[in-house]
Amino acid sequence: MNTEAVAKRLVELCRKGEFEQAQRELFAPDAVSIEMPGAPAGAMGNAKGLEAIYEKGRQFNAMVETMHGGTVSDPLVAGNWFSVSMSMDVTFKGRSREQMSEICVYHVHDGKVVSEQFFYDMG
Repeated sequence: MNTEAVAKRLVELCRKGEFEQAQRELFAPDAVSIEMPGAPAGAMGNAKGLEAIYEKGRQFNAMVETMHGGTVSDPLVAGNWFSVSMSMDVTFKGRSREQMSEICVYHVHDGKVVSEQFFYDMG
């Protein structure tokens, strides 16, 4: 699968809310997931390897009280890299409803995502 095909499939699955399925299908076993440096306490940290990435997603989901909606942009592809913009309208447990947005950058090698990195404003 080339980078554009990986990007389109990831967007398709993420728009359905099937994030773990996207990871199972499209990520390399030793992929890394990188958060913003200095992310606030309680934020998900970096993860290396699929099992750690799945667990990171499960921990995030455990913090969510209600997911009200979200969007995933079309991918922007450049060589072995692509990016998408994602937004979420979410209420976390014990907190008020929040609008979140981020740029997600993915690196593809041999048809699999080998890294994802998230860029967002920290409140």
